[in-house]
Amino acid sequence: MLNFIIPFIVLIVVVVFIHEYGHYYFAKKYGVGVTDFSIGFGKEIFGWNDKSGTRWKICLIPLGGYVKFFGDRNVFSQSDQEELIKKYNEEDRKKLFVLKPIYQRSIIVVAGPIANFILAAVIFLFIYMFAGKDFTPAVINKVQIESPAAEVGLKKNDIILEIDNKEVKSILDVSKFITMSTSDIIDFKVKRIDDEILFKVEPRLIDSTDNLGNKIKKRIVGIELSPLNDQINHVKLGPAKALYYSLYEVYFVSVSSLKYLGSMIYGSGDTTQLGGPIRIAKITGQVAEFGIIPFLSIMAYISISLGLINLFPIPLLDGGHLMFYAIEKVLGRPLSQKTQEGFFRIGMFLLLSLMFFATFNDLKDLGLF
Repeated sequence: MLNFIIPFIVLIVVVVFIHEYGHYYFAKKYGVGVTDFSIGFGKEIFGWNDKSGTRWKICLIPLGGYVKFFGDRNVFSQSDQEELIKKYNEEDRKKLFVLKPIYQRSIIVVAGPIANFILAAVIFLFIYMFAGKDFTPAVINKVQIESPAAEVGLKKNDIILEIDNKEVKSILDVSKFITMSTSDIIDFKVKRIDDEILFKVEPRLIDSTDNLGNKIKKRIVGIELSPLNDQINHVKLGPAKALYYSLYEVYFVSVSSLKYLGSMIYGSGDTTQLGGPIRIAKITGQVAEFGIIPFLSIMAYISISLGLINLFPIPLLDGGHLMFYAIEKVLGRPLSQKTQEGFFRIGMFLLLSLMFFATFNDLKDLGLF
């Protein structure tokens, strides 16, 4: 159990700290007072105060964190602004987050998710520079009989060039592109001798297990791959190329995740793959056993997910605050307190429903349902 818990806590602490530090950095830059910087929720385990009066603390439940601003309040209206001006002296008013210009508040809020994307890019950069990136061309070694690939005419020795218009730079890209595809038909461009041929393959969905033994719904086309000329091409990249591929990976994962979430909303995606803290802890522990590089990779992917989810326009999330600021900019004033409270209730309901559904999937994955 400790093999799962310790890596999970390390991952969550790092990812959450970077997210909250993004908020903290720009809050301090714009003169906003920060009273608390917390990793975790609930009872404080230990902490300390810095020179500016911020309480840095570690709390009992390590499933998130927060930065609390001076005079902070979730619901803010025009009448609140008048009360705040009366309540605080001129020096303290300069520290109030809610009295800052909209653009400064927006930057402070969006800095958390952006910090998560930067963390992921830095991790990929580190991996590509010091461990290397695979550029082994993907060759079809076998086509299974009566498989989707066989039905459309894919053959042994075909070299896969593109999947859904995305260039296949590595043999590892093939399974990734097939798994992340949300289309009913997947386009394969292959090189056969001197010709480039396009095939449209309809994948099948089967019950399977991943490399870690976890139950998954897997999209298969019925091909087995081998390296071109049986040669592995794993290259340590220079800073410029490593930066390019790291940024591309963040972009690819973000876009693919949004497409996958969209497919679940429209009913075509597999909702059983939506997991919560239990599944994340399980996978993190399993991956950590394979070494530091796989562990850092899963940290990068979780960091991207956290950044992406927080940008959703749901009240209580960073994206919800940005939505309120956009409305405030259009109207020329904040929404009324009653209206904002109604949105926050909707946001709370949506988040609790999502947490319940993800936890149910986690428990089902463990065989408890």
